[in-house]
Amino acid sequence: MGRFSGPVRPAVVSTTSRERFAERARARRNLARRQVVAVVAGVLVTGALGWLLLLSPVLALDPGEVEVTGAGTVVAVDQVLAVAAEQAGTPLPRLDTVELRDRVLEVPGVREARVVREWPHGLAVQLVSREPVAAVPEEAPAAGLVLLDEQGVQVGRADVAPPGLPVVDVPVGDERTLSAVLRVLEQLPADLLAQVESVAAQTQDTVTMRLRDGGPQIEWGSADETPLKIAVLTALRAAPAAADATVLDVSAPRMPVTR
Repeated sequence: MGRFSGPVRPAVVSTTSRERFAERARARRNLARRQVVAVVAGVLVTGALGWLLLLSPVLALDPGEVEVTGAGTVVAVDQVLAVAAEQAGTPLPRLDTVELRDRVLEVPGVREARVVREWPHGLAVQLVSREPVAAVPEEAPAAGLVLLDEQGVQVGRADVAPPGLPVVDVPVGDERTLSAVLRVLEQLPADLLAQVESVAAQTQDTVTMRLRDGGPQIEWGSADETPLKIAVLTALRAAPAAADATVLDVSAPRMPVTR
């Protein structure tokens, strides 16, 4: 027969242990609340920032703060500004500058364009314009002149050649000869180009220039070695022996001829 050991007493949990358990539970609840508050605050801040940048008028484009540079003598600045004005009120962070640049490139006379945001409300539109380098007589029955840039692109027309712009005489429809003439004109220094009154060529190898104010005729030949021909021509014009020459032939620049 086993021994009677008496009633079993329940384990005693101290007051201190209960308090520690309750404290840990409160800490977990407080941490969860702080995490929820932090997430909600982050969502609210992100939403507010997104609204501020993308929807509010705080960073909206003001057409009055659009600056256009590089328009030259051909591009109509008001047409470029009109393109930018189509985006008035659009927040700058949402503005598609690539699309806007493509629209600016459609403006007559614009060769290259770059659009840069100018915070908080403006744009800088930087252009490279198609400047005319030659005036070519129009085909009959028209009586005016077509103004071409260095790439042969028409940038305007005129009844008479603008001051400082040479008139080009080449066979109608001869693109190769016209291209040769334009390549020569493109490489001439500004001071020499301003002195050229007219250019004629029957082929791409027979470019001839006439200078203004009764200056000599320049036999240029092809567009090859143009930098060397410019140097030789400069030296010839400065030489006393060529002072009375009516023709300066630099078509073979290593053996120039004056007569």
